[in-house]
Amino acid sequence: MAFGRLQRPRGDKPMSDINVTPLVDVMLVLVVIFILSAPLLASSLRLQLPVAQQAQPGAGAGVLAVALDAQGQLSVDGQDLAPEALAERLQAAAARQPGLEVQLHADAAVPYGQIVRIIDAARAAGLQRIAFAAQAAQDVPRERE
Repeated sequence: MAFGRLQRPRGDKPMSDINVTPLVDVMLVLVVIFILSAPLLASSLRLQLPVAQQAQPGAGAGVLAVALDAQGQLSVDGQDLAPEALAERLQAAAARQPGLEVQLHADAAVPYGQIVRIIDAARAAGLQRIAFAAQAAQDVPRERE
């Protein structure tokens, strides 16, 4: 009988390489998220609001922002909307919150007739509080006044 150490089988060598597959998966998911969300962030209307000396910012609950740019593109609370669907959207908002204020953000180049149509649609929906948004004079560069 020999007294000695028992031979242990050698195990696998530790892996010294980094597994990049999970990292690539996460990065591809992030790229897809950015691709899908980028058009949503870039769809804001560019308005040149009329300038007023006494303009004050209005905000808070109970405000529905209706914006109309110089090309006639209409948006309600930042979501693009067809002009034909405005009356339905205003009626739904009036049904949810009867004392709602409509803030009208119209570009300075918009014809007055289009503004009157929006006001008429708001009144027909039962919304009586209508505010006109303007840019404060101190926020405007001198050449635009």
